[in-house]
Amino acid sequence: MSFSWFTSRAFLLDRRLLWLLFVCNGLGTAYGYVWYGSQLRWTLDHHPLWRIVFVPDSPTASLFFTNWLLLVLARPARENGAYRVFRIAVEALAVLTLVKYGIWAVVMNAAQGLQGDPLDWQNWMLIASHAAMAVEGLLYARFMRFGRIAALLALAWMLLNDSMDYGVGIYPWLPTVLEDDLPVIAPFTFALSAASYLAALAALRLRPAGETGA
Repeated sequence: MSFSWFTSRAFLLDRRLLWLLFVCNGLGTAYGYVWYGSQLRWTLDHHPLWRIVFVPDSPTASLFFTNWLLLVLARPARENGAYRVFRIAVEALAVLTLVKYGIWAVVMNAAQGLQGDPLDWQNWMLIASHAAMAVEGLLYARFMRFGRIAALLALAWMLLNDSMDYGVGIYPWLPTVLEDDLPVIAPFTFALSAASYLAALAALRLRPAGETGA
């Protein structure tokens, strides 16, 4: 069995694999919101309620992908316009945010270790799971229906999220060793939003004709 089979349509869209990914991503999403629990409570105590949506980044990214998996697994016999718009929005947000926050978390955890703060099992778990998020986004983009306009709107949402994070101070809490690197982390995060958009466009350009419609 060649490596290319593991990136094939037959393998990636096998319903058994999709259900496995649905369960894994669903559990990861729930864990991610629990992980953000203290920051969510702090935000509710110190900020207007509406800002809460900008706090949990990675779990929201995996939530978008989990929703897409459910849409594929339980696709209705007839798709109306509202369904198609919702699905395209979910797809664009899933791919761009998976790539962005997957890479972001890997880099932040690696930076923590490189600055002398030893990495424990949770750090390594976060590195592995977030790297998998980025890979998922790029692997499954070719089976999605969103296009350049939807990707651009998803980029706009991410830039708004970045502006909220670093403009009003609701960015993901950092380990102490990285707090003094905030002047570098903020522009890196904005740049990563743009890079994720470009990665999504590249994935769309590499999408063979007829590969959509999962």
